Amino acid sequence: MIVDAGQGHPGGDLSAADIVASLYFDILRIDPADPSAPKRDRFVMSKGHCTGALYTALAGAGFFPEAELDTYLKPLSRLNGHPNRTYLPGVETNTGPLGHGFPVAVGIAVAGQIDKAEYRVFVLTGDGELQEGSIWEAAMFAGHRGLGNLTVIVDRNRLQQGASTEDTNQLEPLADKWRAFGWEVVEIDGHDPAILLAAFDDAAAPRTRPRCIIANTIKGKGVSFMENQAGWHHGVPNAEQYATALAELTR
Repeated sequence: MIVDAGQGHPGGDLSAADIVASLYFDILRIDPADPSAPKRDRFVMSKGHCTGALYTALAGAGFFPEAELDTYLKPLSRLNGHPNRTYLPGVETNTGPLGHGFPVAVGIAVAGQIDKAEYRVFVLTGDGELQEGSIWEAAMFAGHRGLGNLTVIVDRNRLQQGASTEDTNQLEPLADKWRAFGWEVVEIDGHDPAILLAAFDDAAAPRTRPRCIIANTIKGKGVSFMENQAGWHHGVPNAEQYATALAELTR
C-alpha cells in the first residue's frame, strides 16, 4: 500500500500491527454489516497516522472490500492518510493530530458509563503522542471517573519522528505515571499474540478503574532495515527494499 501510494508511516504501522490484529480478529465485538450498532465495542486509533495497519484490519474484518486497499492515499479515495469516519465504516472518530483521539475515547467511555451500556472502549496511542498535554488531562479525568470500560494501549516502540522518545521528552517511569492518575497498569510484549489476547481478555473483565496496557514493541517490526530506526517513522521503500521487506514479512 505504502509503496504504491508513495507515502505512509511503515514504522508505526508495523509496531502496531500485532496489537490491531489481535483486537479486530479476536477481541472487539463488532459487526461489519452493522458498523453503527449501539452495543458494538469502540476502537479509536489515536495515533491516526498509522492508517496502513488500521485500514488493513478493517478490510480484513469485512468493513470494506480488500481490493479497495489499492486506492490508499489516492485522489478521491476513502482511505485518507488520516482516518475519517464520514467516509469509512468502522472508523469511530477522525484522528491524525496527535493527542485528540484518546480524549474522544474517554468521552465515549463516559457516555457508556452514564448510559450503563455494555460496550467497551479500546484506544491505541503512540508513545510519542504521550507528550501531548491533552492525553494527561483525559487520563486524569478517566481515573477520576473510574472508567472500567476503558482500555488504552500504548504502542511503546520508544521512537518518534526523528529521535527516541527519551531523548525528546523523557517518559519514564511511564507505568508509574499512569498509576498516579488512578489506572491499572500492565506491561507486556506487544508482539506476542497469546500475551496480547490474555491482556485484552483481562481488560474486558468488570473493573472499577481504567486499564493501561503498555505494549513494548519494535518500530518497523519484521523488516530488518526498518527495525528500531527512527527514519522509518515515515518513508517509502525503493524496489529493492520492498522485495526484501516482503520476503522477510512472509517467510
